[in-house]
This record gives sequence, C-alpha cells and structure tokens, in this order.
Amino acid sequence: MRHAKSSWDDPSMEDIDRPLNKRGKRDAPEMGRRLSEYGVKPTIVVSSPARRALRTAEKVSAELGLEKRDIRIDEHVYSWDSDAVLKVINELDDKYKSAMVVFHNPAIIDLVNELTSGDINNVPTCGVAIIGFDTDKWSGVKKGKGKLLKFDYPKKLR
Repeated sequence: MRHAKSSWDDPSMEDIDRPLNKRGKRDAPEMGRRLSEYGVKPTIVVSSPARRALRTAEKVSAELGLEKRDIRIDEHVYSWDSDAVLKVINELDDKYKSAMVVFHNPAIIDLVNELTSGDINNVPTCGVAIIGFDTDKWSGVKKGKGKLLKFDYPKKLR
C-alpha cells in the first residue's frame, strides 16, 4: 500500500514529518473498509516511519480490526529502492501468514511490477496492490513469482 495523500502546506517541513492532508485522512479509512470487503486482514503491518505512512497504516488497520501493536515500523521501507523493501518482506517471520507494507513511490510501483511481471505505471496515493504467492515462506517471495489479485485506489470507484 502506498501512503495516503500528504500535506505540503509547510514546504520547510522535513519529508519524514509530513502529515496526511484532508483527503488522505478520508481515503485511508475508506481503503481499509474496501480491504475488509475483499476479505483482506493482514497478520502484520509494516510501515515506513514517515508520519504520512504510519498514519495511513493506523487508519487502515483500525478499519481491519487490527491494533496498533500489529504495526511494525521499519526504517528500511522509508526508501525509494524496491530491493530494500523486498529484503524486509523476505525477512518477515513465517508465523505471519499475510502482511501489508505501507511505503512510498517509486519503490511501490517498481516492487509491484517486479513481483508480478506487471506493467502498472502508477500506484496513486492510498493505492493498494494485493499480491498472492505460491509459498508459505516469506523468503519465497521473489521477483516474477507473484500474481496480482487486486489493484485498487480511492479514485477508482469515484
């Protein structure tokens, strides 16, 4: 999942500190409800430490019936490098049967396409790609081995 829309009201603010804007605060719970309708309930949520990503993770998780303790912050997904994010995924504990990672463009576009051999040219803010793998080990999540099961974003149904 890409973080929801963030505010640029204060151009002097550090990137990591940018909050969600009004649209982001509205879209994150909406996408949580959609994920719930799709039957998605991750057993762990990994979030970038960026304020906008963490707030997105919290709002989506609340709609999915998850607790804040189900969210793990990992500075390695505050990255524009898809390989760094894939490494975090590959190192997840196998006790987790499903995961949601909340992070940033362009890494999310690259990772979705690399995992699924896809050709998505944009993952809009608060967009989500649900990808399935024929493995029960996170180390088995490999480039070209995933199947894109669903791709959704807030404006898709508006």
